[in-house]
Amino acid sequence: MKKIINKPNDVVSEMLMGMVKANPKLVYFKDLEVIASRVKEKKVGLVSGGGSGHEPAHAGYVGKGMLDAAVSGNVFASPSPDRVLKGIQEANTGEGVLLIIKNYSGDIMNFGMAKDLAEMEGIRVEAVVVKDDVAVKDSTYSTGRRGIAGTVFVHKVAGAKAAAGGSLDEVKRVAEKTIANVRSMGMAMTPCILPGVGKAGFTLGENEIEIGMGIHGEPGVERTCVKTAAQLAEILCGKILADYDFAGSECAVMINGLGATPLMELYILNNEVEKILKENNIKIYRTFVGNYMTSLEMAGCSVTLLKLDEELKELLDAPCDTPALKV
Repeated sequence: MKKIINKPNDVVSEMLMGMVKANPKLVYFKDLEVIASRVKEKKVGLVSGGGSGHEPAHAGYVGKGMLDAAVSGNVFASPSPDRVLKGIQEANTGEGVLLIIKNYSGDIMNFGMAKDLAEMEGIRVEAVVVKDDVAVKDSTYSTGRRGIAGTVFVHKVAGAKAAAGGSLDEVKRVAEKTIANVRSMGMAMTPCILPGVGKAGFTLGENEIEIGMGIHGEPGVERTCVKTAAQLAEILCGKILADYDFAGSECAVMINGLGATPLMELYILNNEVEKILKENNIKIYRTFVGNYMTSLEMAGCSVTLLKLDEELKELLDAPCDTPALKV
C-alpha cells in the first residue's frame, strides 16, 4: 500500500485538520469529525455527510451558498448519530435544518437517529434522500438506488434556495425536485485500497472494467473489456436516457472522476457525452468536469444529468463559495 498518510486510524481527522488549515472560513470539531462554516447566517441550515474517502464530498462543499456543516464517518463508513447531531447543532440558526442523505442503509439509520435527537432539543429537522444511480434497483448497501455524484447538484440547489431566504419547506421542495430530475451512472477501471485494510477490496483484470460499480466498490451490472470513450459514453448515457425522459430539455451535465482518472480523459468523455445529448435533442445548459464525488484512488468516472427548468437554472447559477466549488 502506497499512500501519503501517517497512521491509518488518523486519516480522517488529519485530512479534516488539513482542510481547515487551507480554508480558514471553516471550523473543525475534532473527535466528532464535523466541518462547519465559521460564518453564521440566519437561514435554513444544510447538513450532509457520510463515509470519508469521497473527497471533496462532503466537507469540500461547506461554505456560502451550499452546506453549513458536513459530517464525516470513517472511510466508507457512516458517521455515528452523535456526529450528525453536532452537525445539526452547528447548522441551526433557528430556521430549521435540512439533512441531505445518500441512500445507504447506515446513513439512513444514523442520520434518522440524529434527526430524532435534534427534534428532542427543539430543532426542526427535515430530510431528503438522494438516489440518482440508475445502475441497479437495489444494492448491498441500500434499499433502492444508491446516492452518488448527483448529490452535489442537490447541495448546490438547496444551498442556493436557503441562501436566498427560503423557508425549510421551500428548501426541502427544491431539493426533492432536484432528486426527482437527476440521474447518474458510473464505471470503474481499477479498485481502491482502504487505508485500514491495506489491500484492494476487489480485483479487475488488466483489460477489465466494471460498468455500474458503486462508489464503495459495490458490484456493478457488467464486467467487460476496456472500451473507448465513445463506447463508454454510449453505455452510460444510454442507461440514463432509458431511465428518464430528458428529450427536448435543458440539462446540467457532470462528468465526475472517481479519484485517479486524469482530467484529460474526463474531458474526452465529456466530448462524447455532448455528441450523444445533441443527437437526442438535449440542450446542455452547464457542464461540470472534475472530481466531485470520488472513491479514494479508484480510476473511473460517472456521468450525471440534471433536467432543468427556470427555477433550477436560477438556483444552479446562484453564487457559492466553498473549497470544492465556486460559482
